Amino acid sequence: MPNQFATMNLVFHALTSPTRRSILEQLCRGPASTGQLAQPFKMALPSLMEHLAVLKKSGLIRSRKAGRVRTYELSPQPLQHAEQWLAAQRSHWEQRLNQLDQYLKDMKEQP
Repeated sequence: MPNQFATMNLVFHALTSPTRRSILEQLCRGPASTGQLAQPFKMALPSLMEHLAVLKKSGLIRSRKAGRVRTYELSPQPLQHAEQWLAAQRSHWEQRLNQLDQYLKDMKEQP
């Protein structure tokens, strides 16, 4: 379980950046080269490479190199784990809020 939380921490960290989220959105449309990923951004290539490194470390993307071209693609498994964790948290808190709601209704009905 600790390893799963460490991985999830990397995923949530990767998602904190609007640039990285934008890169993931691009990759949802299919694999892209470094140059293609860089086009929408006004930043130096080394800065983009740092964002790609964070995404790769989190497991959200993977890359392959063919000749001089490095191509990146989405790896959705870590997002699925994060989504499952968020769904469990949402369920837990919905249950707790429902209990609070019922408690407050019961208190209001008492004289």
